[in-house]
Amino acid sequence: MKTVSNIIRAAIAVAAILVFAAFFGIRLMKLQVVDGEKYLSLSKSSTTAYQAIPAARGEIVDRDGEPLVENRVAYSVIIEYSFFPSDKESQNEVILSLARLLENDGLEWIDQMPITMTAPYEYKQDASETELQRIKSKLRLNSYATAENCIDRLIEDFEISDRYTDYEKRVIAGVRYQMLLGDFSSSTDYTFIKDVPISTASKIHELKSSMPGVDVAEDAVRVYSSGDIFSHGIGYVGPIYAEEYEQLKSEGYHISDTVGKSGIEKSMESELRGTEGEKRITIRDDGTVIEDVLIQENPGNTVMLTIDREFQDEVQTILENHISYLREGKLPKTDSSTHLELDFSDCNSGAAVVMDVKTGAILAMATAPGYDINDLMNDYSSVLGAEGSPLYNRATDGLYRPGSVMKTVTAIASLSEGVITPQDKFTCNRRYSFLDIVVNCTGSHGSINVTTAIQKSCNIFFYQVVQELGLDKLLEYEAAFGLGEDMNIEISSSAGYLASPETFANLGLDWTVGQVLQAAIGQSEVGVTPLQMCVLASTIANRGVRYQPYLVDSIWDYNMTEQLKKTEPQVVSVIDADSETVFQPVIDGMILAAQSTTSQTYYPSNEQAAFEAQFSMDALPMQAAIKTGTPQASNKATQNSTVVGFYPADDPEIAFAVVIENGEYAKYTVRKIIEAYYGYSTKTEDLDDGRMRSIVITD
Repeated sequence: MKTVSNIIRAAIAVAAILVFAAFFGIRLMKLQVVDGEKYLSLSKSSTTAYQAIPAARGEIVDRDGEPLVENRVAYSVIIEYSFFPSDKESQNEVILSLARLLENDGLEWIDQMPITMTAPYEYKQDASETELQRIKSKLRLNSYATAENCIDRLIEDFEISDRYTDYEKRVIAGVRYQMLLGDFSSSTDYTFIKDVPISTASKIHELKSSMPGVDVAEDAVRVYSSGDIFSHGIGYVGPIYAEEYEQLKSEGYHISDTVGKSGIEKSMESELRGTEGEKRITIRDDGTVIEDVLIQENPGNTVMLTIDREFQDEVQTILENHISYLREGKLPKTDSSTHLELDFSDCNSGAAVVMDVKTGAILAMATAPGYDINDLMNDYSSVLGAEGSPLYNRATDGLYRPGSVMKTVTAIASLSEGVITPQDKFTCNRRYSFLDIVVNCTGSHGSINVTTAIQKSCNIFFYQVVQELGLDKLLEYEAAFGLGEDMNIEISSSAGYLASPETFANLGLDWTVGQVLQAAIGQSEVGVTPLQMCVLASTIANRGVRYQPYLVDSIWDYNMTEQLKKTEPQVVSVIDADSETVFQPVIDGMILAAQSTTSQTYYPSNEQAAFEAQFSMDALPMQAAIKTGTPQASNKATQNSTVVGFYPADDPEIAFAVVIENGEYAKYTVRKIIEAYYGYSTKTEDLDDGRMRSIVITD
């Protein structure tokens, strides 16, 4: 199943191997011929060292095998213990010489010592208590030792000469401490720096006669070719921190290794991580160098995701465009129900999830604002501090009130439990009294059944229904739909919480019976993720069958010639209820809600209406089913906008959920998402009477 891109990648890899083979062939010849006498003079007997051969990390591809994360060959500068000078003074000189060379080339090496670089030495302000305890323990110092005490101990233990400046002493001490953390020994090389330019690698080869033990090793570096696509899900890799090393060391990691820090890179670490090899380097009495591969390295496996790269990119763009439309005033700023002026100045974030109804596979998962993984790797602090908290994966970790989206659950629970029938009607006169509580609806809907209540999103209908249903049954059905439940997806996700006396107690709030009414319409203290809302929509589309959502489609060998594992669809729960009398009335209401988003026909003089025509679902070739919500945001001062649904309504293939923070009209993203998935295109048609109509074109 190799694609053209796989073949190109393989060709590039072969070319790189040839280049590096030539490069290291010259290195070996230099060791044998040029440096042979030097090594002969170092010892009258042969010297043997063992060096780890790093394994390439597995790649990450989309559902079609298109690369999302690749590797490129790079150079790392290492120090080999067996060829390092035996006396500490010479060792220090080698360390400092190498540091100067790297510094002159503008490169920064690894230094995890939690002490400032300049005297008077102090512990770094961001150093954790664990880091401070570790350095004191490693240096055999008591708990109240100062940073100066730590530096003095390193200077003493490693005989760092007074002829060095304070800065030079600190450089040497930092490397020495890093060597201690990494268990530098005859079986473990020390990685001084990774991914140096070829020019720096060449300099080191030219000067290696004056820096015994220093060498350049071939390594693999992560390449995020499209770093802004699904960045929250893919995650990133990074160095092993000292506090992680104690655990990872037992799993065969070296402190110089790279590990997954978040997302798929972290959760699939065991698959992506390869198995390192080992080679033996022997320098004979006559100076001849022999390298023997004892254990061949094995690259990690390739992880194929359920995400479609192009569709993911389009959904991200749709989400970001909608936020821009709100901020730029391209959509109405007057609430259609309250007629109050809306303020979208704080609207800068949201999330969208699309999944396969029939399997649970996630097709797209977007969060705004997003970020580029390459920017994160190059300047973590800037991305961390950017407006809108771009590192926060709102799709799986963001907790929101679902608002009227929850009415679908209340309706299905009430129908399933026999509290109401599809024909039963309740009267909405806009105001409703319950005990000493008076609540309002968005309109005066008259006598309506459950289908119309879903279409019109009538609050009062569901206030009356939930009194008969009861909170316990509502909570039972919410959990059956996956709300407040752990999604067990491959990346970090929040379980959320549901409105209940227990939740209120945990939040330090007083529970009142009136909260049951608010729970029925998705208000009160309830927090669910966009992913959970998408699963809710999918479960309705499947008439009560809830599938486990997943991001990993399959595992392949590194070159994608053999499939090793395949994720099979898994049913998590089934709501055992009659399809026609329980689910169909709710779905019918959702279909009607989709038809009343906007009209497909507008007069050309109405510029605003013409702009909104592009969002009408009436132009789609098949019916969609949606339910919208306008819940209060968590601070209750502003409102969010939510929408869930599926398409086509009669035989669903995809389910979706969108949340717009501090915004409105989430439903306007639905048609664009459907068009992007199915490859529909749109044009505007002039009618004979001077009107305009938006038309969707299918292949």
